[in-house]
Amino acid sequence: MSERKVRVRFAPSPTGPLHIGGVRTALYNYLFARQNNGELVFRIEDTDSHRFVPGAEDYIIESFRWLGIKFDEGVSFGGNHGPYRQSERRNIYKKYVQQLLDEGKAYYAFDTPEELEAKRSEVQNFQYDAHTRMQMRNSLTMDAAECERRMAEGEQFTVRFKVEPGREIRVNDMIRGEVVIKSDILDDKVLYKSADELPTYHLANIVDDHLMEITHVIRGEEWLPSAPLHVLLYEAFGWADTMPRFAHLPLLLKPEGKGKLSKRDGDRLGFPVFPLEWHDPKTGEVSSGYRESGYFPEAVVNFLALLGWNPGTEQELFTLEELVSAFDISKCSKAGAKFDYQKGIWFNHEYILKKSDDEIARLFAPIVAGNGVDETFDRVKQVVHMMKDRVNFVHELWPLCSFFFIAPTEYDEKTVKKRWKDYSAQQMAELAGVLQGIEDFSVEGQEPVVMQWVEAKGYKLGDVMNAFRLALVGIGKGPGMFDISAFLGKEETLKRLQRAIEVLK
Repeated sequence: MSERKVRVRFAPSPTGPLHIGGVRTALYNYLFARQNNGELVFRIEDTDSHRFVPGAEDYIIESFRWLGIKFDEGVSFGGNHGPYRQSERRNIYKKYVQQLLDEGKAYYAFDTPEELEAKRSEVQNFQYDAHTRMQMRNSLTMDAAECERRMAEGEQFTVRFKVEPGREIRVNDMIRGEVVIKSDILDDKVLYKSADELPTYHLANIVDDHLMEITHVIRGEEWLPSAPLHVLLYEAFGWADTMPRFAHLPLLLKPEGKGKLSKRDGDRLGFPVFPLEWHDPKTGEVSSGYRESGYFPEAVVNFLALLGWNPGTEQELFTLEELVSAFDISKCSKAGAKFDYQKGIWFNHEYILKKSDDEIARLFAPIVAGNGVDETFDRVKQVVHMMKDRVNFVHELWPLCSFFFIAPTEYDEKTVKKRWKDYSAQQMAELAGVLQGIEDFSVEGQEPVVMQWVEAKGYKLGDVMNAFRLALVGIGKGPGMFDISAFLGKEETLKRLQRAIEVLK
């Protein structure tokens, strides 16, 4: 194995939007590939034609483009191992189904869904396996001529894998160590269905992984029960020497309570479970996405990387390059990881602080313009500098910062009751006179002059500043008062003071 170039794959089904758990699986595959100078393949597993949803494949590709997770080959990326859509590989699979049939490792089964259902009702915990297969309608209980006649007449059939009992199957998992399963508990899985001339996941997956030279299969723990069957299939084809190594990742669990994370949890608690907004083509339902909710892709990647894997240090903020260096798949947890969506918000806040004022201002400027304000980029940037540490998302800046651009037309009732005293109008009129006489209206120009006046008059500093804030902002919040007045300039500051005096006295 060590001589082979590391090749991993992410192979979603286009049955709807990409769940955030799938994003994490793809991310871990990406980190593992980059760390080992390997390659990441993007494959579409669309053998279940009934569940295909239009637009899902494009949605998945766009999600990864937004997140910055790059594939080396696959659907829409090209490569030498195509086609990369399973629905386009029918003839390839037929050849391998035939090989298993010819070697007696698989057999035709003609049982109808109704007959199988009747058997399940009749036999408790019925399983189609070595103990029951000889009671069923298949090529093991019929002669070859009868099977051929049925197929010639167009009767639907499946091909089942023949699992021999009495074996111990060993799965060497990079996260869970050696897992040993007895073959007696496995059923004879369906590998191929004549109805749509397509293989099931089990066969297509093995054939594709082998032909695409996949060396490591990193996937969710929900696939762990199928690993023993995949080991048997590799052996049946004579590919045991090139069998990939498995790593089954822990589940993403609900933020509260038990069970795995679902869209319902997101809807109930108000967080997205999909990378991008999804418009369901069947129902018209719109589901929120991380991108449209205002998350930075780097924050989402950083947040997901630490759900189920621990670097073993105190470091929490990682660039993608740092994650590649630090990632160790053997340090992934065996237990499920609680989806702490609040931590995701914390990460986004940290990334706002990490980004330059320039970057945040470029995102905030269109919001300012969208609210009918014609302001220079430099002035928007000044506001961002003062206020970005107070928000988790860029879109939260406007309600917090609008007073910089638009004078208050009303004053918060609670703040007025608490902060506007009987003498506030008089003090504000005096303050206006002091400010009128200041030529240098910078923070450094205003502050000492105003402080000196407050002291000379014997006023309480809190009373003056609280009333001053209410007059300029309309509420009792915001950055330092001289930062606000310096930004507004003398003319606008005096105008707002005058209006407050008229309205509130």
